[in-house]
Amino acid sequence: MDESSPYVLGIVGSPRRQGNTEVLVDEVLQGAREAGAQVEKVLLTTLQIAPCTACDACQETGVCTFDDDMVGLLDKMARAPVWVLGTPVYWWGPSAQFKTFVDRWYSKIFLAADRRVFIGKRIVLAIPLGDTDAGVARHTVGMLTDAVAYSQARIVATVLAPGMNERGEVRKHPELLAVARQAGRDALAR
Repeated sequence: MDESSPYVLGIVGSPRRQGNTEVLVDEVLQGAREAGAQVEKVLLTTLQIAPCTACDACQETGVCTFDDDMVGLLDKMARAPVWVLGTPVYWWGPSAQFKTFVDRWYSKIFLAADRRVFIGKRIVLAIPLGDTDAGVARHTVGMLTDAVAYSQARIVATVLAPGMNERGEVRKHPELLAVARQAGRDALAR
């Protein structure tokens, strides 16, 4: 990786390959690439990430008891100044894979030495949903807004794509793809 170019990390929390979430994340990453960034995409469904069990061992030892793929993902997150976080809306919340990923932030948030993973990061949210009412995403957006603020990162753009039920349907909406791509370009400048 060229150290002179910014690194943007896209994290896809949808179990549906080539679905609307992945397409939106790809578009944001393409915008970042066009602005000079090096980009990487991670599919949560390809990783082994155990759910947090609230054992609080991380509070005593500074290390999560699970030695799984979250360790490497957190390293990537620490290196990237910009993250693209994508999840579909499932029953008014994020996908199970995405929620498991966010729950595992816990071990880093409360340890002063590990907060560097989050502090000052710029985040673009990419959130498609089947319902045509964008308000249905309010809980997902609210949860992420609060979690990101608490972790001392900041959301610089939210790309909502309501009414996207079919796999890859967002490709039929060039206006949404343009918004996503512009969010990727802008994230580097903010």
